[in-house]
Amino acid sequence: MNTNDSQHQPAIERQSMDVDIVCVGFGPAAGAFLTTLTRHLPLPDGAMPQVICYERADDIGFGVSGVVTPARAIRESFPQFDPAQVPTCAPVKTEKVLYLLDPVGASRRSATLRAADKVLRLFAGKHLAVELPYIPPYLQKHGGLVMSIGQFNQWVGSQLMSTGAVQIWPGTPAAEPLVADGKVNGVRLADQDNMPGMDIRAALTVVADGPVGPIGRQLDQRFGMPEQHHTHDWAIGMKFVVNLPENCPLEAGTVLHTLGYPEPEIFGFLYVYPDRVASLGIFVPSWFDSPVRTAYRYLQHWMLHPYLWRYLNGGTLRSWGAKTLGESGRRGEPYLVGNGYARIGEGSGSTNVLTGSGVDEAWATGAMLGDAVVELLKEKKPFTKENLEATYVARRRASWVEHEARAAERARDGFHKGFVTGLLGMALAGATKGKLHAPVEPRPPAGHTPSLASYYQGRIPLSEIEKIRQGCAAKGGSAHNALMDRAGWPAIPYDGKLLVSQQDALLMGGKVQAPGGYANHVAFLYPNLCEQCGTKICIEVCSGQAITPGEKGAPAFDREKCVHCGACLWNCPVPHPDDPDRSVLDFRAAPGGLHSAEN
Repeated sequence: MNTNDSQHQPAIERQSMDVDIVCVGFGPAAGAFLTTLTRHLPLPDGAMPQVICYERADDIGFGVSGVVTPARAIRESFPQFDPAQVPTCAPVKTEKVLYLLDPVGASRRSATLRAADKVLRLFAGKHLAVELPYIPPYLQKHGGLVMSIGQFNQWVGSQLMSTGAVQIWPGTPAAEPLVADGKVNGVRLADQDNMPGMDIRAALTVVADGPVGPIGRQLDQRFGMPEQHHTHDWAIGMKFVVNLPENCPLEAGTVLHTLGYPEPEIFGFLYVYPDRVASLGIFVPSWFDSPVRTAYRYLQHWMLHPYLWRYLNGGTLRSWGAKTLGESGRRGEPYLVGNGYARIGEGSGSTNVLTGSGVDEAWATGAMLGDAVVELLKEKKPFTKENLEATYVARRRASWVEHEARAAERARDGFHKGFVTGLLGMALAGATKGKLHAPVEPRPPAGHTPSLASYYQGRIPLSEIEKIRQGCAAKGGSAHNALMDRAGWPAIPYDGKLLVSQQDALLMGGKVQAPGGYANHVAFLYPNLCEQCGTKICIEVCSGQAITPGEKGAPAFDREKCVHCGACLWNCPVPHPDDPDRSVLDFRAAPGGLHSAEN
């Protein structure tokens, strides 16, 4: 199979550079790998391998997310870690899990859930929320940390650069792996203007570019996935960082997790940092059976829920962001190693889908690879598949990451059948450590994309749906706001401070930039098939409104608005003519995106 058909170009002369180790992506996994590796350099024999890391975003702290984490692996790497060293970081003090009832009557809820809601309203009080009396141990994060991963990455990166043992280059996207005879020999950087991207040749390529990274996806296409492994589960996480109002009583270290609203399938979070700063947001999953899986509008309805708005009213927006989350867990694990390469972090299937924890697991995988590489360097062994399996993969299989991931492997399968089935499946998996689960087979995102007519059946006539879509397309915009208005969702009461339009968020809190000279990184490979698409879900889910209706019905892309969340990639329901596991939308390497270390 040609794994790079959309980017194929005639052979051209390129500069090349040889290094010992090249790392793609700088997130928690790469930070752990480089931290572990550099602590053993120079080697006992005095050797100092050349190590270089390329990060797509324009800074090592841009384009990631706030998080609550048990921080086991992070504290193992930094036993004396003081949260005060990192802005917007605090120990977890209070945890709550809340079921939010529907205060507006527009949420789509099954008959079973509506019946349950009637009972729960007796206990919900005026804020229309029920606090779970018991948090299962697998969900508890007590003793962990809330933090901005962007600012944590900056803290880690500054220590790494000060060692002089590693170079980190932000704003330098890697476009494709260099593969010959089944061996990965490094990466090719993205072309810019008339300057061909340089070939970085390395004895070891460390792939840490996340769930939608182009290097990892191309390796999957070339080498395939292990039997019965898949990436069918995804989510788009969208968040705000806000200044809480002065009268807000929530203290630093408060963690709130919500479910049930604005739609039952959408989960929410609020983490309180020092100095009345909070990170808050929602996760919109691929198994939410909606052709308008927008996140921004749903985020604002979530914020306006009476339980939350009493804490947020009077607050101001600091920054915002969006990110794709790989939600397949261990079943999304690719081949972890091969000749000349190893994979770590979220793109390696490390996220625990039962505990909702990914950062600490990603960090642990990077640290394990760091130990493995040090071992091989000291023994002067090459980075072959066999040697990497005996060191890195063996460590990972014996670790708590593997043990807990296996218990969580099928914990979320029930959500492919429905919200209630999903909750029961998680409870079963958690209580039995994965021995029992909902017997449901996951479907790819395209299998969760009903037509607009079926989704709004009984709410909006088909003729009116078409009229709304045509009117929005004529104005060059998406249709989800108009459709949600017509389906009964109330208008957002914009206040210019915290409740702002999506485009104002791009100006106020996102600071999107796109360096010149690069080709569009979102490409519609078969515009004729896009024209025939009945949902145009890529337009509806776009976090930055960078994808809009174009000529003849095919989408148009504006890279100046793209936040690189990757939602368009996995939401596209149109299969590639040559590969049904791919879609007709390609998400390529490029710099730019959000400029906010808080995200």
